[in-house]
Formats: sequence, C-alpha cells, structure tokens
Amino acid sequence: MTQQALPAIAITTGEPAGIGPDICLKLACHSLPASLVFIGCPVLLAQRAQQLNLNINIKNFDPNKPLSTHKKGSMTVFAHSTDTTVYPGVLDERNSRYVLDLLQKAVDGYNAGIFAGIVTAPVHKGIINKAGIPFSGHTEWFAEATHTHKVVMMLACEGLRVALATTHLPLSQVPSAITEDRIKEVLTILHTQLQKKFAIADPHIFICGLNPHAGENGYLGREEIDTIIPAIQKCRDQGMKLTGPLPADTLFSPTNLKAADAVLAMYHDQGLPVLKFKGFGEAVNITLGLPFVRVSVDHGTALDLAGTGMARENSLRQTVNYLLKMLKVPL
Repeated sequence: MTQQALPAIAITTGEPAGIGPDICLKLACHSLPASLVFIGCPVLLAQRAQQLNLNINIKNFDPNKPLSTHKKGSMTVFAHSTDTTVYPGVLDERNSRYVLDLLQKAVDGYNAGIFAGIVTAPVHKGIINKAGIPFSGHTEWFAEATHTHKVVMMLACEGLRVALATTHLPLSQVPSAITEDRIKEVLTILHTQLQKKFAIADPHIFICGLNPHAGENGYLGREEIDTIIPAIQKCRDQGMKLTGPLPADTLFSPTNLKAADAVLAMYHDQGLPVLKFKGFGEAVNITLGLPFVRVSVDHGTALDLAGTGMARENSLRQTVNYLLKMLKVPL
C-alpha cells in the first residue's frame, strides 16, 4: 500500500483532566501504518508530555497539506484549545464544551473527506451533564451528530464480540426499552455490519434473555415470550442465523462462544462484565451503523492515573489496529 493510500485517522484526546492525553502521547511513541491526527489542545499535550517525561514533536495539522505516515515520537495535532486551565485528575465543567467540540471536529473532518475513521479517548459523562449539557455517551452522541436513526454499541476482544440491545440506561428503564422493533433493528444492524465490516458471510449471533434463566417459560418474566422470541423469529425468517434467547449465566460458556460470531446482550452490565473480564485493556468499543468506522477504548478516564505515567496505552493502540483492520490496512 502506498503512502498516499494510507488512511487518515482522527483521534480525539478526550477528557483533558483524565488519561486521554496521556495515552495519546504514549501512542504517538509507536510506529503505525496510518496518518494519525490527534484532536486536542497542543498546549495541554505539551504540558502533559513534559509531566510524563516524553519527548514528543508536536506539529500543527494543516488540512490543506498532504499527511504523511505517522512516525514514532511525533504528533500531528488538530488544535482546539481548552476553555480553562487543566490540572491532571481535577474535573472542571468549564471544559465540557471543549470535549464535545473535539468530537464535532472529527465528524466535520470525516464529512470533508479528510478522515477515514475516528478513534475516541475516554470522556467523563458526569462532568458534561454537570455543565448542563445532556450527554449519555459517545455512541448516542455520534448517532445524533450524523442523523443516524439507530446505532449499535459493540465491544470486542480476542474470541468475543458483545453487542448491546440497550446502552446507557438505568436498569429500571431497561425492560420497557426492550421492544420487538428494537430487537429486530439491532439484530439487523449487527448482522449486516458483521458481513460488511468483518467479512463474515453468514454470521451466527447468540442472544441473551432479559430475565434470569431467560424467563424460565414465563415464571421469571414474560419479556422473552412476548417480545424477544417473536423478534428473533421474524429475523430468522429473513435468513439470519440466530440462537436464543439463552440464559446469560450459561450463554458465555466456551462451547457457545466457539460457535458465536457475536453475542447480543439485553443491557450494558449483562454482557460487558464478561467481555472486560476476558479482555480488559485489549478490548475495543465499536459503534455499528454510522457512516464511518468509530472505535474507542474499553476503559474510562482514570482520573487518579492522569499525569502519573502509570496509564497504559494498550487499549488505545489495539483500538487503532482494530480500526485499520476494518479499513483493510495491512499491519
């Protein structure tokens, strides 16, 4: 692949008080077969590099000039200044708009034909909401920003992919959110994206029940009987290869996972604890259904590690590699 053919990847640096800047700086110390553009505050990044004792050559991104392949020890930065001074580990709601502006710059860059995909460092939902800006997560934000009717959140690590029927909802709201239309829509997106983005011709999807023991024939809840099973059957009628609903406590057995190309969990903390136990620090978060490929790390802002040098860039590096594989770039 020629240098000109290598994709340009936008990497948003995330919550400035967290480890996003740290892991981005550490990622810049590696060679990667892509053009990387980090979106963030160059002053903050230079200060954090000094704190971490990293010698990074920070260069301003010029959209009118051709990008070169990323070289270790360098960092091309699409500059956007923070709204107030940043102290590692100390959240400040005044920088909440800055965090979302980074995401918007990435989307605008994709729309302008500059970026082939987007990688996001972690943000802090609580401080953004404290600033009076409704925000439930990257997944929902990107869906709204791109006018995408429905997206699916999926995390992946070696040997396991877990998609979610619902994302960042209080547990009390999950049962009413599990509708037949939602299950059909999520399964359709998941099935199609496994074919298109992962080159799986006939994906086999295993599906969790909502209730313990998948409802146990209605004795522990009727959502499986009234909602989930009818949705699954309608998707099977369209040619999808589906197994379930199965009890979540036994679905994630090695035998089942060998046969599954992906698992659909009904809610966030049903499927993700298993995936993060299996691959934490090496897993990636993928938003399916967007017009571009968007991936993220599998962890949060880790405020206690910011500026200490202890934050590891493994998940971010894996995230970039995963995105490049989805873009069919040889590694």
